Amino acid sequence: MRLATIGTSRITHQFVKAVKQTGRFDFVGAYSRSEEKAKQFSDEFGGNLNFSSLNDLANSNSVDIVYVASPNGLHFQQVVVLLKAGKHVICEKPIFSNVNEFDEAVKIADENKVYLFEAIRNIQTPVFKTLQQELPRAGKLRSAVLQLIQYSSRYDQFLDGKVTNIFSPEFAGGALEDLGIYPLYVAIALFGEPEKVAYYPIKLSSGVDGSGTVVLAYHDFICTVLCSKIAYSDAPSEIHGEKGSFRINNSSNIARLEWIDAHDKVIEPVAEHFEADDKIYEIGNFADILEQNDKTEYLKLRNLSRVVLKTMETARKQNGILFPNDKD
Repeated sequence: MRLATIGTSRITHQFVKAVKQTGRFDFVGAYSRSEEKAKQFSDEFGGNLNFSSLNDLANSNSVDIVYVASPNGLHFQQVVVLLKAGKHVICEKPIFSNVNEFDEAVKIADENKVYLFEAIRNIQTPVFKTLQQELPRAGKLRSAVLQLIQYSSRYDQFLDGKVTNIFSPEFAGGALEDLGIYPLYVAIALFGEPEKVAYYPIKLSSGVDGSGTVVLAYHDFICTVLCSKIAYSDAPSEIHGEKGSFRINNSSNIARLEWIDAHDKVIEPVAEHFEADDKIYEIGNFADILEQNDKTEYLKLRNLSRVVLKTMETARKQNGILFPNDKD
């Protein structure tokens, strides 16, 4: 299947390198508003196509699927054009700004008989799959603390008076959208949709959150999600049950899982799998779904994307963090 990309940033480079590593898609070209950047990116990875017109990309008979890694606020507009033209789409997280956009895009995808995926790598890793299988070992769950706290160099620019996309409401930025989505995916993939959501953000002068704490309330336990782009921590994430606790090294790059028994307090290694580029797992899963027309797996992922997006939207709007594409 022939793949083209939108965006020429670091994450797009990583994605195409992972595509090359898996061999599951054939990279054919790139789109950028700058024709020069599109050609440079395409040439770098052996593509023979470059586009500076989104419509030209959408209507190309030489492209089957498009990976979209533009600024968050542009996702919906670009994805809809591609879906209407009959292209499958892999859209980088967060897929859209709100559930209204998601539902409209899904409707268009279904009408055109194409697939729409959100690129979220952490829940596709082997260690996360092991955690899903081993979770009953913890017994009745009582609490969880999942976190991703990474200081952003762009915050230095923000402090100097330059508001980059990631700290701009215009481009659907903020800590929850950029980082909080990873532990939220872990929580919702493991525990399902929460009964209640409460968000306590640290808002910046631009109007988005620089950091924050999300409290997800379930029937008989609480999951706390911490995210920040204005501080740093390498503390692990934990899930606590009556029989013991699971610890993962990082909610974004899930590579190590440990078990701590509640009685003997012994730390037991459960799984460890470090991969230089763990995007290979999501790419493999998307390719399998397309090749096998696996609607069951597709709908599972799609429904998960919607619940995560709904949770983030609820958390934002509780605190007046609004994006241009939001509709009441």
